[in-house]
Amino acid sequence: MTKCYLVANVIITDPARYAEYREKVQGIIAQYEGKYVVRAGAVHPLEGDLGIERMIMLEFESMDAARRFYESPEYAPLLKLRKETTRSQVAFIEGMAAA
Repeated sequence: MTKCYLVANVIITDPARYAEYREKVQGIIAQYEGKYVVRAGAVHPLEGDLGIERMIMLEFESMDAARRFYESPEYAPLLKLRKETTRSQVAFIEGMAAA
């Protein structure tokens, strides 16, 4: 099975309200068996301007697992909150199949 990564570049526009998202989302990610790979670490550009401000990368066991998280009723109110408190670019990226 091929792992799936949810990758997001998040620009926070309302820090006070975003704090609620950050506090509550961890439990839902874990509930859907996701885990943080990158969580807003320092970005050190090497070539070009990537436009990355706050990079988040989550790992899920499959694309289906990632979609179940993202489309879940538990995440829906937090997704709405994140969209209201940030400017974000978000994508699913398929990992390489195990050899």
